[in-house]
Amino acid sequence: MTAAFPEWFYPGPPGGWTADMLDHLPPDAPKHVELIDGSLILMPPQTAFHMWVLRLLERRLTPPEHLAVAREMTVTLGLRQRPEPDILLVERSAVHDSVISFKPEDVHLVIEVVSDESRERDRTTKPIKYSNAGIKHFWRVEKEDAKPVVYTFELDPAARAYAPTGIHRKRLQADIGFPVDIDLDLDQSIS
Repeated sequence: MTAAFPEWFYPGPPGGWTADMLDHLPPDAPKHVELIDGSLILMPPQTAFHMWVLRLLERRLTPPEHLAVAREMTVTLGLRQRPEPDILLVERSAVHDSVISFKPEDVHLVIEVVSDESRERDRTTKPIKYSNAGIKHFWRVEKEDAKPVVYTFELDPAARAYAPTGIHRKRLQADIGFPVDIDLDLDQSIS
């Protein structure tokens, strides 16, 4: 059985979608849509693992006052690039009632939780786009034996590419301009 796409979705505008077009999708459009290379990416329903990891990181990530944790927001990286990371750490001054997408210069950290359908984008495509935009820190969370493993990266400004800074199981300890120490036990986020 194949579900039909709405008329507005396919084939899309000539030349592809642009970042500003996401703000004008029809009311029946899905709530979470990313733009990668001018193509709309519809987000599938999340798994319980995904939800628990997001809840854990959102609750345990305690940035200094000038930064804020954000979820379900996009970052406009260019004309045809507007991904929606799972979690962002942004400049608090960039957060206001009317913001719908952050600028890369306001983003300190992006976190992507890998799912089966997003594996290639989260491992390859998005890190390249985030590093090209100058976002300083990137974390990728994967599932290993039903537990989270966090791969951390920092931007090498000369290469404009991410350098790995660690692989974290059970506990995430890092310095991203402030110390981070997070117990990765998912039981904390279920309760």
